[in-house]
Amino acid sequence: MNIGEAAAASGVSAKMIRHYETLGLIQPQRRKNNYRAYTEQNVAVLRFIRHARDLAFPLSEVKRLLGLWRDDTRQSSEVRRIALGHVDALEEKARSLRAVADSLRHLARNCQGNDRPECPILEHMEGKADVHHH
Repeated sequence: MNIGEAAAASGVSAKMIRHYETLGLIQPQRRKNNYRAYTEQNVAVLRFIRHARDLAFPLSEVKRLLGLWRDDTRQSSEVRRIALGHVDALEEKARSLRAVADSLRHLARNCQGNDRPECPILEHMEGKADVHHH
């Protein structure tokens, strides 16, 4: 199948398919005219990548998981270790995002939100404000 058909079958955009190819995650066949030809196996790999990315795995870990998926002698404990490490990273990111949201909420509370130009939110971004989150 061509790239458009592979994109439709996998739910991965043609642009991302080309990107994954440059990263070596997928290797389509080449026809005599040098056009890419995608197989059902390529589509299965693209679906795997899409589902891993939906779980917010970084591409480096997607590559490791792909290797384990392809390895019939894998140990599920390795997959579990990667997954739990990713959970820890996601939870840390969630804590960080909550702290950023709290800071922005604090700045917004200090903004009058009227027709005057003074705004502690913009002053903070400019580096002038001395508004600290408590």
